[in-house]
Amino acid sequence: MSLISQEDINKVRNSANIVDVIGNYISLTPKGKNFFAVCPFHEDHNPSMSVSPDKQIYRCFVCGNTGNVFTFVEKFLGISFAEAVFMVAKACGVTLSSEQTLKKEDKFQKEHELMALVLKIYQNNLHAYEGEKALAYLQNRGLLDDTIKEFEIGLSLNKNILHDLLKEKEYGDKMLEDLGLINCNEKEFLDVFRNRILFPIHDLNGYVVGFTGRCYLTDIVPKYLNTKETYLFKKGKVLFNYHRARDAIRLNKTLILVEGNMDAIRLSSVGIKNVVALMGTSLTKEQIEALKKLRVHLILMLDNDDAGESATYSIGNLLEEQSFSFSVVRLNGAKDPDEYVVQFGKEAMMNNLEKSFSFMDFKLNYLKKNKNLDEISDLSEYIKSVIANLKKSQDNVLKEVTLQKLVKDYNISYDVLREQLGTEEKLEKMEKKPLTKNNPRINGYDKLCETILFYMMNGGDFIRLFQNHIGVFPEQKHRLIANEILYYYEKYKTICLADFITYIETNDLKDKILEIISREEGVELNNEVMLECIKLFDLKVKERKISEIKEKIKNEFDVYKKMELTKKLTELKKEVF
Repeated sequence: MSLISQEDINKVRNSANIVDVIGNYISLTPKGKNFFAVCPFHEDHNPSMSVSPDKQIYRCFVCGNTGNVFTFVEKFLGISFAEAVFMVAKACGVTLSSEQTLKKEDKFQKEHELMALVLKIYQNNLHAYEGEKALAYLQNRGLLDDTIKEFEIGLSLNKNILHDLLKEKEYGDKMLEDLGLINCNEKEFLDVFRNRILFPIHDLNGYVVGFTGRCYLTDIVPKYLNTKETYLFKKGKVLFNYHRARDAIRLNKTLILVEGNMDAIRLSSVGIKNVVALMGTSLTKEQIEALKKLRVHLILMLDNDDAGESATYSIGNLLEEQSFSFSVVRLNGAKDPDEYVVQFGKEAMMNNLEKSFSFMDFKLNYLKKNKNLDEISDLSEYIKSVIANLKKSQDNVLKEVTLQKLVKDYNISYDVLREQLGTEEKLEKMEKKPLTKNNPRINGYDKLCETILFYMMNGGDFIRLFQNHIGVFPEQKHRLIANEILYYYEKYKTICLADFITYIETNDLKDKILEIISREEGVELNNEVMLECIKLFDLKVKERKISEIKEKIKNEFDVYKKMELTKKLTELKKEVF
């Protein structure tokens, strides 16, 4: 979890009214004893999220998302648990016992300190006498001092100085080499980014993990040089400017995804702050997860060349598969967003962003590429590719509009297109295995155990009933949760559902507990119902034992052992029937 003590966490949680906190992020409407809202964690149009001031938990009846005040803030803002605790504490005016507790355990603390120090060296270089030409280059490109400072742009001098500067700081040569800062040979230690302007690359938490070096003198190749892949810098796990843009993205409820660092810097420099850049022209699973956490509309605006067009198609398909809300911008008259803003200004860029179009519109044009639609074979291939793309969509209106457009543009029978689309959809459905959406199917015995566990999470009386009548669950998956409940109750002498959620440190176990709460929330809580569940549980256990003994009798060849098993079976049957 974090280094924050459970006492501090409980102190913040007990000071926070979940209705007030969630109400700062989404609109809540009172209804009966609870409050309701449109759920922000799935595509929702009707209020399906319930917030309970009594239990201090929220629950969505559609997607099953459940938790307490920390869970909501953590998921809604896409931040860590520690950050969520800090934000809730700040909102409630609670002072934590130590601000240090908010810092995560950092196994790369020394590396992060080194990278931050190297960044300071590079920044100082840029503003020293030897950095005049590089600074003039940046200024000539229209970057103001405020932008240079905001993006921490620096300069590696035309010297090999890092090793000598840092050797007294007790950073080993191996660490400098492993982090992609120097190269070592038999004679000397060479600075990797020598004579380049440097743009620091931060991870999603804001730590400097690498650099992009750009030549500003014409005789240096390659033009751009990135930090090599290291144990600290994984290109597929970072997004340039993500840590800076996060607040602006939430405020605007829109994220602009561009291709290069300078595109993000340029847009930000003219006040378009909600921009993030890819580290290349591909999108990884980790990057998709980071973008998903923001839960906003995404505008995909890549370079205006063939590579950018191909990347828009491939990345767009990935976003579509992940059910992103997104649209596309393709710029005209400039090779990339950086150049476009320089040539045409902020207003023209804003006009493009406001007129972003659907991915399907983009695909309709992209799929025409290298095809002569006056040729029957090319036109047939094009129509088939459009149909194949349409079948991936769940938007029936989009399908209908697209078919009508094909009819109008190419004079093709609507019935033929609809039949083709219907056939494709039917085949796709036949190929897919049926999936349960949110709540996996569970058997009656598991459901009964989880109901008992839910009761235990809601009061000491129910815990004591469990201890007196059941004691231990036979299966480990139920026993693990019961043990956590019992330990919590023994430690704090009480149990509060909202506090118990926070107490659980293991993510898999917490997810299972939240799943149980989501499924069971709303059941009647009283001793009589709990006792009925216990009686039914006892019956189920005995029925299971009967089945097990029957199986043993069937496979037992020893006559005496068979007689003993038969006697046990008879006794159990008397208890059950």
